[in-house]
Amino acid sequence: MRLYDIVVLLTPDLSEEEAAKVTADYRKILTDGGAELVRDEPWGRRKLAYAIERKRDAYYHHFQVRAEPAAVAETERRLKLSDQVLRHLAVRADEELKRSAKAAERQKAKAARRPPRPVAPPASEAASEATPAERSE
Repeated sequence: MRLYDIVVLLTPDLSEEEAAKVTADYRKILTDGGAELVRDEPWGRRKLAYAIERKRDAYYHHFQVRAEPAAVAETERRLKLSDQVLRHLAVRADEELKRSAKAAERQKAKAARRPPRPVAPPASEAASEATPAERSE
């Protein structure tokens, strides 16, 4: 089973209760497909960065699920068919976690190969050492 982040934007024409009912339907589709809900957060009604279908705001909902790809594919298929969904995005999160862990390892290895930085002299010595231009004045 893989970890997925799914964000759904619902049309603002719905009331709070109707938006909750729609997200409950998608939650049921996911759980019936064998998905385990890790996180299920309604983000509420928010302003969009740009108009989608002449709508300026939407109800946001975030699901984080551990599921088989088939369950997520079925959920995405139904999200595409729904008139109540403005946009949706499903991203495989475990791939991103692996990628960021590899990048952190590469940075740590690169830092280990780099020679250590020289120790800075104390502030009193640095102030006493004037540059030649400063001495001539």
